[in-house]
Amino acid sequence: MKKFFSMLLALVMLLALAGCGGGDAPAQDQGGASDAGQTQQGGDEGDTAAPEGGMGDYHIGIVTGSVSQSEDDRRGAEAFQAKYGEDKVTLAIYPDNFTEELETTIQTIVNMSDDPLMKAVIVNQSIPGTTEAFRQIKERRPDILCIAGEAHEDLPEIGSAADLVCNNDFVSRGYLIIRTAHELGADTFVHISFPRHMAYETMSRRVAVMQEACKEFGMEFVLETAPDPTSDVGIPGAQAYILENVPAWVQKYGENAAYFCTNDAHTEPLLKQLFKYGGYFIEADLPSPLMGYPGALGLDLTEEAGDFEKILAKVESAVSATTTDSGVSGENRFGTWAYSYGYTLSAGLAEHAKNVIEGASDITDMDDVAAALQIYSPEAEWNGSGYTNATTGVKSDNVFLIYQDTYIMGNPGHYMGSTQVEVPEKYYTVS
Repeated sequence: MKKFFSMLLALVMLLALAGCGGGDAPAQDQGGASDAGQTQQGGDEGDTAAPEGGMGDYHIGIVTGSVSQSEDDRRGAEAFQAKYGEDKVTLAIYPDNFTEELETTIQTIVNMSDDPLMKAVIVNQSIPGTTEAFRQIKERRPDILCIAGEAHEDLPEIGSAADLVCNNDFVSRGYLIIRTAHELGADTFVHISFPRHMAYETMSRRVAVMQEACKEFGMEFVLETAPDPTSDVGIPGAQAYILENVPAWVQKYGENAAYFCTNDAHTEPLLKQLFKYGGYFIEADLPSPLMGYPGALGLDLTEEAGDFEKILAKVESAVSATTTDSGVSGENRFGTWAYSYGYTLSAGLAEHAKNVIEGASDITDMDDVAAALQIYSPEAEWNGSGYTNATTGVKSDNVFLIYQDTYIMGNPGHYMGSTQVEVPEKYYTVS
């Protein structure tokens, strides 16, 4: 009996020591609300600490459009998932016809918060419904970071629901695109869009800036309307319209007109016809060497997939080899951003979210955002600033406008130095 009690006492002491040893380990996160403020400011990381080269015990969700509507956005999300694993990164796609399927769009985004380990949701592009989806997520899970890429909704409104919003700098680019077109020799600027897009503040303000810049540089400004790909005609009908009308536009405005369209689906047919009939194309609405160029030029980029230096080189070579029916070379007439905006934004914002969750970055630090984007665009130069409401003059602290230097393809190609140009102050109040 004495020996039994000695063995029992030893066992109790052993168990007690084991219990004390586990007291320093963080508790497993079961999906409850965490101190999001501490995480964002680099506080106690808890179970979010990441192994070297990986992610901690949490998940990140990315919602994009489909490949047919927003291929670059989707590919960037896939690249981030491939980097960190399908077990850590969840992807979803909102409907192509999101204007008619608002509830489905909202639910697709909100469903990300059902995952108890979800810590950040990135939506790129943030089409209508994203603001409401973010509000619902925050009500259910205030610990989840909500990040909007390329918001289609009113920026102050989505900024009130999101932790961070990043859009292309529609003000600076409105001026810089016209300035670049003028420098290359264009005398007319043709803007192609439709009423739904023109109802967005970002696009309507950019048009106003473009009009003013055309006056400054002595260029004619023209508005053309094309079908909305989300309407009954769909993407095929919208693209067919562009194919049919570009020859007439070139005949009307001449080969020294520069063209710009606000929709991704319009870009490929526009480029295809400009290569044949003539014109300038400075950069896409959401620029990328993959935006419209491969399809318009019949390029197979399978071997170059994911390597934007090689992609740009192959696209540039093909552009330089084009000649219009009248014998005009494509050199020094077509441009892009060297790295896809949609691709970089999806992957870069997710990378930024990871850094914030792990306490390495602050959610609204522009330098931290730029550093995350730079991972997916190592050779490019970026510029950006906080969004300023043209009506109230109030500058947002969580809505950023960003842009990359413009690259004009030729032999040799060259950057235009757009990120170093000081945009005249008057353009920031044009509305």
